[in-house]
Amino acid sequence: MKIYHGTDTFQSIPYAVVTSGTFDGVHLGHQKILTRLTEIARRGDASNAGGETVVLTFWPHPRTVVSNDSQDLKLLSTLEEKTELLAAAGVDNLVVIPFTRSFSELSSAEFIQQILVDKIGTKKLVIGYDHHFGRNREGSFDYLQQHAHEYGFEIEEIPRQDVEDVGVSSSKIRTALLEGDLKTATKFLGRPYSLSGTIVKGQQLGRTIGFPTANIQVDDPVKLVPSNGIYATEVIYKGQKLGGAMSIGTRPTVGGTHRTIEVYIFDFNQEIYGEHLTVRFIEYLRPELKFEGLATLVDQMQLDVERCREILKM
Repeated sequence: MKIYHGTDTFQSIPYAVVTSGTFDGVHLGHQKILTRLTEIARRGDASNAGGETVVLTFWPHPRTVVSNDSQDLKLLSTLEEKTELLAAAGVDNLVVIPFTRSFSELSSAEFIQQILVDKIGTKKLVIGYDHHFGRNREGSFDYLQQHAHEYGFEIEEIPRQDVEDVGVSSSKIRTALLEGDLKTATKFLGRPYSLSGTIVKGQQLGRTIGFPTANIQVDDPVKLVPSNGIYATEVIYKGQKLGGAMSIGTRPTVGGTHRTIEVYIFDFNQEIYGEHLTVRFIEYLRPELKFEGLATLVDQMQLDVERCREILKM
């Protein structure tokens, strides 16, 4: 996959099949669009044996620039994660457009002419259900249909992707993760939710009670961390897939005051401070609880680890 930061260096393509959007999480709805994009590009048209797919995405997320709730917005994927997911989906060209206040002021007509036509040379545009673009999200499928002939490209809208009669969206996945509904999040993403980070030193209490944990500092502060609780997780470290029991919370039993992300990695005894790992959330076990003391906490941790091993078959 070719990656462009901005449109100025984009190299023209004879038959560019294009879609645009934030693609946060690259969930099932996004995947449906990308599959259709590839089908059209590979088929080509009467004058082109085949084309290439082009995904236009925006960074930072538009809401962090134009909305009052920007500080509260947490994302399903960092830019690096989104890039990897789009590459895995078979996208030929990724154009990351810096989303600035001035860019947000482009009208839908200006966006179409300046970006889709002049910079990209779009021949076919594929957009998702209820997709809007341009200043104040004024552009819509109806607008594109009415004006596509003026710009020299065709337009196709992909119907809403439903899972059990519920429309898939990034916002619904974020809500599910924040409510501890990991099952719905996994279903809508089409894969386990994951986060990556660096191992940092904590209070090292786990060592004293037989459960040494790796404290994770997430790579990007905009990355969404699921709700507090205990999770069965897969841990990816240097290409190895390991099992783990993860705790997210404030550790109320030991008087914790700030939120931590800790994972006990099964059958693992290495010093990995400063190392990087990825955690995939497989199943939510229970909420974070305050126990009477360390002994009760340890008993529960043993049960949690046993349950995680059963879930992960490790």
